[in-house]
Amino acid sequence: MGVLEVLLCCCLVLPCFAVEVQTAQLIVDASQASGRPISPTLFGLFFEEINHAGAGGLWAELVNNRGFEAGGPNTPSNIDPWSIIGSESSLLVSTDRSSCFERNKVALRMEVLCDSQGANICPAGGVGIYNPGFWGMNVEKGKTYSVTLYVRSSGAINVSVSLTSSNGLQTLAAENIMASVSEVSNWTKFNVLLEAKGTNPSSRLQLTTARKGLIWFDQVSAMPLDTYKGHGFRKDLVDMLADMKPQFLRFPGGCFVEGEWLRNAFRWKETIGQWEERTGHFGDVWMYWTDDGLGYFEFLQLAEDLGTLPIWVFNNGISHNDQVDTSNILPFVQEALDGIEFARGSPDSSWGSIRATMGHPEPFDLRYVAVGNEDCGKKNYQGNYLKFYSAIKHAYPDIQIISNCDGSSHPLDHPADLYDFHVYTSASNMFSMAHQFDRTPRKGPKAFVSEYAVTGKDAGGGSLLAALAEAGFLIGLEKNSDVVEMASYAPLFVNANNKRWSPDAIVFNSSQLYGTPSYWVQCFFSESSGATIFNATLQTESSTSLLASAILWKSSEDQKTYLRIKIVNFGSNIVNLRIRVDGLEPNSVSMSGSTKTVLTSKNVMDENSFDEPKKVIPNLGLLENAGEEMDVGLSAHSFTSIDLLVEPSHLTTGTNSSSISSS
Repeated sequence: MGVLEVLLCCCLVLPCFAVEVQTAQLIVDASQASGRPISPTLFGLFFEEINHAGAGGLWAELVNNRGFEAGGPNTPSNIDPWSIIGSESSLLVSTDRSSCFERNKVALRMEVLCDSQGANICPAGGVGIYNPGFWGMNVEKGKTYSVTLYVRSSGAINVSVSLTSSNGLQTLAAENIMASVSEVSNWTKFNVLLEAKGTNPSSRLQLTTARKGLIWFDQVSAMPLDTYKGHGFRKDLVDMLADMKPQFLRFPGGCFVEGEWLRNAFRWKETIGQWEERTGHFGDVWMYWTDDGLGYFEFLQLAEDLGTLPIWVFNNGISHNDQVDTSNILPFVQEALDGIEFARGSPDSSWGSIRATMGHPEPFDLRYVAVGNEDCGKKNYQGNYLKFYSAIKHAYPDIQIISNCDGSSHPLDHPADLYDFHVYTSASNMFSMAHQFDRTPRKGPKAFVSEYAVTGKDAGGGSLLAALAEAGFLIGLEKNSDVVEMASYAPLFVNANNKRWSPDAIVFNSSQLYGTPSYWVQCFFSESSGATIFNATLQTESSTSLLASAILWKSSEDQKTYLRIKIVNFGSNIVNLRIRVDGLEPNSVSMSGSTKTVLTSKNVMDENSFDEPKKVIPNLGLLENAGEEMDVGLSAHSFTSIDLLVEPSHLTTGTNSSSISSS
């Protein structure tokens, strides 16, 4: 049934209204002369600790403020979100600096005034403390949770460690820790495995007792045993990243790297080694505490687990409000060199040996570093940058160094391998920026579009309109992949309980998650990295709302070769598009096995949600009229991806195995 026939049918069953149908033609030149290789690292991920993306999200630790340090190193300290079970007549809770951990001296002191017998009997269930995690701990029936805690006491202890409902009335799992006074007179580590007998996404961890005396707790951790590749990452969130087939992972920020003040910037040396000794810090840009369980080592591990390249962004002595003079920058330079050695050094090197003790004797594949984030206009940036550049290139000539300064419109006045390009704008501006790199000089450092997104009223909480504009922008990046080496959307994650920035690619809470339309658009481009792009020419009488590209790629799943044609219809009219593919031998497109995937919705401002996580997602179907010539109807406000199954023996492009990427 053709487009006009569909419209006629609509008039028979619905009130008839005028719908303009435009026509256009797309000519794809799949000849050898047309084919150009796309950067093998074109599309990847940017992770920033924002919106509780890591603490309370990607990092599977369930306890919030596990070391009682979030209130600061002084005592008394604010222990939120820990709360008390019982009353002042039954227990007194405070903090002191008695911990056995030199870098984390704050511990929780609990004086139990009631007892199991006598005049002041403890209430049923005992008294103690509980932690609700990050807006509730997701506890699932049949799964096991490892609880680690350090305890000291003035007497023998009988402490119940339990996972309960948010009000404490339903016990999902519980075990008792019993020890004599001699066993706990000094700090002692205990580990308890709790197998859940029920499911509750709003659970909490409780430490309770009915025995009178003094007890100290410190470094209380609860982790599910079932994490991504056993490395501590929340599986469902990482699975969504893996589905994007990323070629790189930029981390850990973003403004998180800078800090409002340098004292609160992410400093990698504070985030490695024994987790109990990690000091944690207050992220004063996004205004929450992180214990840095998700640290430099874990980011490198995540990149390796995803089979992608790590891109480390480090602080260059500049925050939002203070900065180090270039004459005093050498300690920061040395910190960066030490960080590279930690990632790449042999197990016998000073910092590589620490990595080895953490369970990874083999070096990580660190090839890229970024000197700061969005600091180009700062007074000391260029002077500081040159110090970093010189020292890193001297020690590691192969490391690719990324400058914060934009080189898309004029050449940089300093050496760099890549330059950062960030853009947050309206949907119409983003769509028009498909041509941003058309006129960029073809020589010199290439662009790393490390942060892009439609924001503001066009975006809402993640609209179809925003996603379509971004799709057009990405098609422009594909076509300019000779000068654009990498691109990543930002931000990647948002915990629905802490929306410091919106929109984001993936929305989650303790137990649920969904991808916004922008997430699904990125998945359309997952096969582009390392593929071959062809010239694709649109011929239309009036429409400026269409953008298209065509790539040749090889599937790693079925080892077959596909010609993928992507078209964005950013306009409000239906388009009848005639597609012609030149450069293929006759009958080389398989009539079976070719598919058409469409992302659209009834309203251009439609979004996904926990209630409707699949409201705006790609719709995959077989392409019945596949061939070198075909007519395709494009819905208004839609993104269409056509995969034509091509017999390799019929290709006349001369493309070799190195330019048909196995994505």
